[in-house]
Amino acid sequence: MNIKLFVTGGTFDKEYNELNGQLFFKDTHIHEILKLGRSKLSLNIKTLMLIDSLDMTDTHRSEIAENCRTSEENRIVITHGTDTMTHTAAYLASEKINKTIILTGAMIPYKFGSSDGLFNLGGALAFAQTLPAGVYIAMNGRYFDWNNCRKNRESGIFEENE
Repeated sequence: MNIKLFVTGGTFDKEYNELNGQLFFKDTHIHEILKLGRSKLSLNIKTLMLIDSLDMTDTHRSEIAENCRTSEENRIVITHGTDTMTHTAAYLASEKINKTIILTGAMIPYKFGSSDGLFNLGGALAFAQTLPAGVYIAMNGRYFDWNNCRKNRESGIFEENE
């Protein structure tokens, strides 16, 4: 079973500039994370963009959707910033792509050493292998249907809608 992994940026891939304290993008950390996690999955990885999800537009979402649609793989994981992950999930669901699509991200950058991204990515890859076609969000060890999920900004976790 092959899984397509699309990288779009978000906190997951941010670097920290020690001189000015700003976060920035240099390159994806996905290969390093998979090596650290000793992943043995057959993955086809493609970086689509490295942007903060607050900067993501429908043009970016259209690019993600088109890549999902034309991917040979029927199981897809997308690393994405958490601030607008639910917007992209809704966009992808509206495109009615008959594949299993899992969006995941991190609240803390991988380079900080205490990132939740490793756990979230592992969960997303496991869910991608087992869930039926549809659009899902995988965070905090759980998966959510695209339309029943929200980021709780007070607790810093994803949860079902109220």
